[in-house]
Amino acid sequence: MTPGHDPTLARWRLVLGKYAKERIHASMSAEQLRIENALDFLYSREYQGRGVREEEEGSRSEGSLDPSQLTVPRWLSEVRELFPKETVAVIEKHALDRYGLTELITDPEILRRLEPNFDLLKMLLTFRGHLKGEVLGEARRIIRSVVDEIKQRLAAEVSRAFSGRRNRFRHSNVKIMQNLDWRGTIRKNLKNFDTRRKQMLIDRVLFFSRVQRRLPWRIILCVDQSGSMAGSVIYSAVMAGILSGLPLIDVKLVVFDTAVVDLSDHVEDPVEILMSVQLGGGTNIGQAMRYCEQLLDDPHRSIMVLVSDFCEGGEPSRMIASSQRFRESGAKLLGLAALDENANPSYDVHMAERLAAAGMDIAALTPKHFAEWLAKTIS
Repeated sequence: MTPGHDPTLARWRLVLGKYAKERIHASMSAEQLRIENALDFLYSREYQGRGVREEEEGSRSEGSLDPSQLTVPRWLSEVRELFPKETVAVIEKHALDRYGLTELITDPEILRRLEPNFDLLKMLLTFRGHLKGEVLGEARRIIRSVVDEIKQRLAAEVSRAFSGRRNRFRHSNVKIMQNLDWRGTIRKNLKNFDTRRKQMLIDRVLFFSRVQRRLPWRIILCVDQSGSMAGSVIYSAVMAGILSGLPLIDVKLVVFDTAVVDLSDHVEDPVEILMSVQLGGGTNIGQAMRYCEQLLDDPHRSIMVLVSDFCEGGEPSRMIASSQRFRESGAKLLGLAALDENANPSYDVHMAERLAAAGMDIAALTPKHFAEWLAKTIS
């Protein structure tokens, strides 16, 4: 430790930023000065937002020893070098959604340096309309990387939820303990019961076979793409891709704000879906549901899933009337409420109650539990 160095004072300097220099005289190491400069590049915007004026141009002495002015690419390199990965993710998130540092997603060179993650994907979708040329190519690479990670994580869980159930009328040579037919095994071996020893000699063990479900069902995913729904849109696109790969399930995907866009032709490619959505704008749920009514083929083998925060911008009576028509047709109607970043429900409770009264089953579920719910509904 250098002479006169107080680590507590130095830490407070880093916490409070450059405006604490005049009051906290701490001896800072070269690395701490770099950290202070990197943090100040971003978080000084907090002071600007609170009306604290920047130093007027020309007020500094010409012989300043201040660190050289950072550019966004140089700042990003500094952050990556000075902080652990978890902290970098937090700082990048603050830069994008708190301080509007959109250079992070509009400069292809910077995008190449960013770590693909869920928050970055949401931000790319939010600014989708501003992405052009080379930036668009980098955005697609990041989207595919994050989507592949999500898909890999969810695919096994979805397949497990939709896996075959036991056939209790046919036995199998596949000897898996969870398929053991212990009642049938006992009946089959009763003839081998030794009355003197009161023991049964088991010469044949029976196991149930498993049959794959035959599910001639149409699943219509009607997804709200208003500004607050980025996370739900991402998971809906991935789930549509996974479900479309299951046998005898026909998936339709419709996204909406005040307009309705049918993306059913792209359900097998979640990346293409996400590159097509435009987050933001208003919300007209009733109009979207009315469109989805036209997609019913065999209502008794159809499920309409509304993914929304239920904040209707149009006339609620249209949405309620559509819900009633779905139910009267014999189709199953599920309402999947939006979840916030911490998986907490975030939706209009009053409107959800009105939809439930009209016959829609309402739930706030993670993607894994949604798959289980969907499989149970179909079975």
